[in-house]
Amino acid sequence: MPMRFDVITLFPELFTPFLSVGITRKAFETGMVEVHVHNPRDFAPGNYRRVDDRPFGGGPGMVMLAQPLADCLQAIRAQRDAQGLVPAPVVLFSPLGQALNHAQVQTWSSSAGAVLICGRYEGLDQRFIDAHVDVQISLGDFVLSGGEIAAIALLDAVARLQPGVLNDAHSHEQDSFNPSLDGLLDCPHYTRPEVWADQPVPEVLLSGHHERIEHWRRQQRLRITAQRRPDLIEAARLAGRLTRADEQWLAQGAQVAP
Repeated sequence: MPMRFDVITLFPELFTPFLSVGITRKAFETGMVEVHVHNPRDFAPGNYRRVDDRPFGGGPGMVMLAQPLADCLQAIRAQRDAQGLVPAPVVLFSPLGQALNHAQVQTWSSSAGAVLICGRYEGLDQRFIDAHVDVQISLGDFVLSGGEIAAIALLDAVARLQPGVLNDAHSHEQDSFNPSLDGLLDCPHYTRPEVWADQPVPEVLLSGHHERIEHWRRQQRLRITAQRRPDLIEAARLAGRLTRADEQWLAQGAQVAP
């Protein structure tokens, strides 16, 4: 199934370097993840191509006009129809949205894509949101100057899950939050030299004993997750993903250092 993301942004140049550098560029260059960037200013009337105005009721800042956004969205839908794609959900990056997580990224990574709207200023005219937006997504409890960084974050997360993008096909399976790790945080990682700044690599990682190594990694994942994200431990417990050995380790305090 073809995957196409259309991005509506007043700053399309922000996406140019992202799409052409780093390991995820493979997904974009090969067309596994097709990305098209659109500027609503191109759909605004008049010599000044105005896309914003003062808010009714007063207050600071400006609000993005509904009509240029609607016209831009209509043009995108026509392009997608011509390409034979299924109708795409319209996503707005907003503090009002649900926080983006790994499960959502996995869903988007196997979808036909979406239309991503990057708001600016004080936001969008609510009438456009009511009429056209299907999903609102947030990166967390903070505010950005616009939705571009959030859109890039989603595109990057989706791209790295595509087959062949990462050098090791199983690499993303060891990421934090991945179901293959039962939704836990990842364990610590080490490389050469064996001793750095008087700190040695944990002996078990030098043993060559794969079963012991995996046992150690499991315990470290549990330890770190319990310390930093106890909510993920509880979620794994409720889903039946923790073994009796896991529970015993947690009951002991899981305080063993790496």
